[in-house]
Amino acid sequence: MDASFPSGPDRTPLQGAPPLRPQRRFRGVPLRLLIPNLVTLLALCLGLTAIRFAFEAHIEWAVMAIAIAAVLDGLDGRIARALKGASRFGAELDSLADFVDFGVAPALLLYVFGLHQMPSLGWVAALIFAIACALRLARFNVMIDDPDRPAWQNSFFVGMPAPAGAIVALLPIYLHLSLLHVPVSPASAPIEIAYVLIVALLMASRVPHFSGKVVGRVPREYVAVVLFALVAGILLLVNFPMEMLAAMTLAYLAAIPFSVRRFERLRRAEESSSGAALPG
Repeated sequence: MDASFPSGPDRTPLQGAPPLRPQRRFRGVPLRLLIPNLVTLLALCLGLTAIRFAFEAHIEWAVMAIAIAAVLDGLDGRIARALKGASRFGAELDSLADFVDFGVAPALLLYVFGLHQMPSLGWVAALIFAIACALRLARFNVMIDDPDRPAWQNSFFVGMPAPAGAIVALLPIYLHLSLLHVPVSPASAPIEIAYVLIVALLMASRVPHFSGKVVGRVPREYVAVVLFALVAGILLLVNFPMEMLAAMTLAYLAAIPFSVRRFERLRRAEESSSGAALPG
């Protein structure tokens, strides 16, 4: 063998040859990270399907698709925390899906249902609702990363959350499809526009709302009562969906003053305790 081509441990790369680069190895993604994102994508599909149902005049099916998407939106975060599968990617995907499910889909559904009776003002109201949802989600993402936020504020949402805003905004549809059968006409369009704008304002505002994410364990003595209430609620929702959605919407709106009062009471208590802790 020629001495100019050494072999073994003394062998070196030929002059002018590109250096060898280590191969990149892609790490596998745990299944627990995929499951919450799959739930989010399923909710996104329901939101897009609601838009299709709206254009096909299947208003009741569109409402149910948005309502189920709201349920899945509440589940994906809990599933992620239970499986320890929360990730930044999942949070961003959840926000994008929420904008479609609870901003775009309800706005288009409301316009197809009744806002089109006044095309210009109705479309403006639909746009404002979608924009308010986008602003609400953007503010929520920013507040998550705030390390100075007091722990007691985790019991509240700042502004009406996007899923609740979508469910609440559809109240005119519930009343029309329920046993009350509230009529839809050009005369009722201004009332519907004003209502949608009020809901959009509540979403974009800083009005505190109770958060259901901090619900803890049920006391043992109330387990039977809670189970009975859940079963009764599910049965009523299956048999009278529009009536139950209307009742839940009115109950949620009635709870807003109580959440504001509770928030202000805790804020004043915090200010009093911090003021008492100051020296002098």
